[in-house]
Amino acid sequence: MTGTETLLRRIRLLTWFLIFGLVLSGATAIPLQAELNWIAGWFDPGTGMGHWLTKVQQALNESYAKYPFLAYGTDWLAFGHFVIAIALIGALRNPVRNLWLFDFGLIACALVIPYALIFGGVRGIPIGWRLIDCSFGIFGSVPLWLCRKWARQIETGTNTRG
Repeated sequence: MTGTETLLRRIRLLTWFLIFGLVLSGATAIPLQAELNWIAGWFDPGTGMGHWLTKVQQALNESYAKYPFLAYGTDWLAFGHFVIAIALIGALRNPVRNLWLFDFGLIACALVIPYALIFGGVRGIPIGWRLIDCSFGIFGSVPLWLCRKWARQIETGTNTRG
């Protein structure tokens, strides 16, 4: 296997990982109420995490009972995840020509951090939860950075060390 083939294989593997993560994350946003009711049962409401999950569960159940159309917002959140995953198919097909998709992903990952910290603070989300949200941007940037690096190596021909 040549250096280029090795790099393409790595890029495709990590891109599939990103696509899978986006689809899974989007899919979990649709049945949010059922998932939250299920997960909240795992935690003692007297603990920090249990208290927070119970509070969110109560708010979501009450809101959805009175205003079920609010769930449409998380349906669109899921749609956004699916569309970004679909866009990454371009990176699977030709990562060098579609290098900009890795740049786009890196910018999106960087923006997760101030977005979560600012709007999470405005909405009263506990700092621990906001840091978990920030971690998606941090961890997502690693495979994107590697894919971008390897695609640039292919583009410039500096890929002799597979």
